[in-house]
Amino acid sequence: MKNNKITVTQPSLPPLEEFMPYLQKIWESKVLTNNGPFHQQFEKELAEYLGVKYISLFTNGTLALITALQALKVTGEVITTPFSFVATTHSLWWNGIKPVFVDIEPDFCNLDAEKIESAITPQTTTIMPVHVYGNPCNVQRIKEIADNYGLKVIYDACHTFGVTLNNEPVLNFGDLSVMSFHATKVFNTFEGGAIICHDEAMKKRIDFLKNFGFAGETTVIAPGINAKMNEVQAAMGLLQLKYVDQNIAERQNICEQYRDQLKDVPGISFMNDTPGVKHCYSYFPVFVDENKYGLSRDSLYDKLKQHNIYARRYFYPLISQFSTYRNLDSALPGKLPTAEKIAEKVICLPLYSQLSNEIVNTITQIIKKQKK
Repeated sequence: MKNNKITVTQPSLPPLEEFMPYLQKIWESKVLTNNGPFHQQFEKELAEYLGVKYISLFTNGTLALITALQALKVTGEVITTPFSFVATTHSLWWNGIKPVFVDIEPDFCNLDAEKIESAITPQTTTIMPVHVYGNPCNVQRIKEIADNYGLKVIYDACHTFGVTLNNEPVLNFGDLSVMSFHATKVFNTFEGGAIICHDEAMKKRIDFLKNFGFAGETTVIAPGINAKMNEVQAAMGLLQLKYVDQNIAERQNICEQYRDQLKDVPGISFMNDTPGVKHCYSYFPVFVDENKYGLSRDSLYDKLKQHNIYARRYFYPLISQFSTYRNLDSALPGKLPTAEKIAEKVICLPLYSQLSNEIVNTITQIIKKQKK
């Protein structure tokens, strides 16, 4: 343990020997990108697995977010969460859109749907919530608000691979949903991403936008970008689909071990599975109450590092606290009290399918032994 660094995550990779035939086909065809055969096959099989009608593959999730905003021609102000990875808000900034932060609810750390209406102005065009840690947002209430005010909804669904709510894929909510297949995710294609939409016309528009706007050899219909997924990524995705259910089951087992071993530790709380939700176990966040636990979150973070265990304070700092955004009216101190409080308490423990029971036990024993 002293010499082996335990990181918060490790990528799940299929057997190398199973990937080699895919590479052989790529070498033989010399088709590396531009909607090649693996790209087409992966798009089809992934849509079937996820239970969605239309999916457009991207080279990464950030470009998918940027393109989703372009696809819906979003302008003005977008209501979003401060409790996410910075790419969520950066995608707005890159499109010249003003982010308006709304506080989160304490149970699942998602955008608080009941606080959205008070943030709507004449400039508001869209709501961009995040299914944080893979927990579905209050999708019905958000839809109701969006319908009442004529707003679009784009979900950052980068944590929700295969997640369903009452047997409905969460990716089917909102106007668009955006996914990430980054190496740190439950399902990875090294890098990668996707946009899920609900009609063929939007699918075509997204496909044009991610390929420079080309609609033919000499026809450009929009100022697009180069965001296509290449054949190596698509081949990896096809192979990963064989193993993702096993990967999720192994992650679930680790989460259950954490819960069982930490359930009686004063000052340590965590999220339990939600009835009606099929989870993908993206992360295992715990929340440290310093007064009850005897140590601050940061002290526990440092203590784990002393044992070569690199947990992550995720999400900390808030996006609203970074220099680019902290002068926005919605980001000023005191405007986001729940998010500010949770950001000071949260720490995500190591979680990946290869994590051994021995290491899980070691982590929980370190947490249990903390004293002032």
